[in-house]
Order: sequence, then C-alpha cells, then structure tokens
Amino acid sequence: QVQLVESGGGLVSAGGSLRLSCAASGRFFSSYVMGWFRQTPGKERELVATITRSGGISSYGDSVKGRFTISRDNAKNTLYLQMNSLKPEDTARYYCAAASGQGGRNKYDYNYWGQGTQVTVSS
Repeated sequence: QVQLVESGGGLVSAGGSLRLSCAASGRFFSSYVMGWFRQTPGKERELVATITRSGGISSYGDSVKGRFTISRDNAKNTLYLQMNSLKPEDTARYYCAAASGQGGRNKYDYNYWGQGTQVTVSS
C-alpha cells in the first residue's frame, strides 16, 4: 500500500509556471505506475500525465502536451509535475495517483489517490 500527499498548488497568473510534487510513503514506490489527474466541479476527473515505473516513458493529455512535464525520483519516493505556460482552463484540483497493475491513461487503472492540491490560474 502507498500513501500519497500532493503539494505545490496555488494561485498563478496566466503564462506562469508551477511545480507540483507528490510524496509517497510506504514501500516500493518504484513498483507503481504513477499519474497526475485533474478535476473541476461537475466534470469527470481527467488525465494530465502518466509515467512508467522507471520513468522512461510518459504520456500526456492532449490539452497539456508541450506545456507540462511529468517526472519521478524513485530514490526520493516523489512524483513531479512541471507546469509551464499555464492557462485559466488549467484551473482544477490536481491529484496524484498510483497503479499497482499495468496502469495507463484511464483513471480506473489507479488504486491509490492523494487528496489533491488546488491550482488556480488567473487571466
């Protein structure tokens, strides 16, 4: 089992940057496929980015490609999301998630979730 705690959210102006972190406790962080998802009230939780266990392969949602970068440091049990060129439509609560199985782009592939961190982008 793994516990996930996100940090780094906040208020930023359009065009700005933020870096989210997700600290994982428990054992075997490197055995999980990891992902970032986001959700706004009344909408489905959507994929932002995923990354394989080794960190060698990442995948992004269409709306963030070229602006966001997912990475992980298995020695520090930490997942990151670098967000650049932020837009007001990026405003959401961002969640870190871990998949003990194959993982993927579907939120139902993920077993463990953090509580989320709010990102608000002002125009």
